[in-house]
Amino acid sequence: MTNEHTPVGSSDTGAPAQAPAPRSRNTRKVAAVAAGILVVGIGATYTLASWNDSEWVWGGASGDPNVGTSTFNVQQNTSSPYANTGWDDFETNPGDELTFTTGSLALTPGDTIYAPVALQTESGSVAGTVELQGAVPATGIAVTDSGGNLWSAIRTTVYTATGATPPAACTAAGIANAGWSPIVTNAALGTDASATQPLSANAGSVQHYCFAITLPAGSPDTLQGRNIAPAWEFAATSN
Repeated sequence: MTNEHTPVGSSDTGAPAQAPAPRSRNTRKVAAVAAGILVVGIGATYTLASWNDSEWVWGGASGDPNVGTSTFNVQQNTSSPYANTGWDDFETNPGDELTFTTGSLALTPGDTIYAPVALQTESGSVAGTVELQGAVPATGIAVTDSGGNLWSAIRTTVYTATGATPPAACTAAGIANAGWSPIVTNAALGTDASATQPLSANAGSVQHYCFAITLPAGSPDTLQGRNIAPAWEFAATSN
C-alpha cells in the first residue's frame, strides 16, 4: 500500500530532502556593520538638525560708545620778555626763532647772550615729560663758520623753571634769582640736558627755559666775523 504522505526528508522526486543551508556568519557580520552605520547615520542627521545660536559682543570704554585715543601736543612760546600769548607749534628743524638779548651777532670774548622759551601742553592734551636735546645746525639757515670753529668754541647754559607764574626775566640778573635751575651748564652746543621736566595735562602749567650762550674769554682772533645757527629740540613724551 502506497503512503500518500511524503515522508519527512523525502521529495516528490523521491530524492531525499536537503536541510536548509545554515546562514553564513559573514552575512551576519555585514548586517551588523550595516546596522551600525545606519545608527551613526541617524545620529549625524540629528546633529545637522540641531538649533544654532551665537552671541556677539563689541568693545566700548567706560560706557562711551567706542574705543578712542588720547591726544598729546606741546606748544612753544618764544616771546621776550615772556607773555602768555602766541603759543604755537613748530615741530621740525629749525623751529621758531629765539629772541636773544642785544648783541647776538656782535659777540666778543667773555660775552653772554640770553633768550627765553616756554613750553606747555595744549588744552585737551594728556600730561608728559620733555627733555632738551643737544643743538644741531638749523636747517636752511645760511652761516659762515668754516671748519666749525665758532660752533666748537661756544658754550651753553640752560636754566629751567616751572609754574603758571612767570619766573624772573631770562637775563644775567634774572637767573640769579630763586626759581631758575640749570639743566645744562657751560657745555658744548651738542650737550643734552641732564634731566627731564614734567608737562602738566590740559595746559595746566608752563615750563620755562632760559638759554645762555657764551663766547668764552680768551677765544682766538680767528673766530672774528663768523656766525652759526644752532637749533634745539625739546623731545616730549606723553605719560
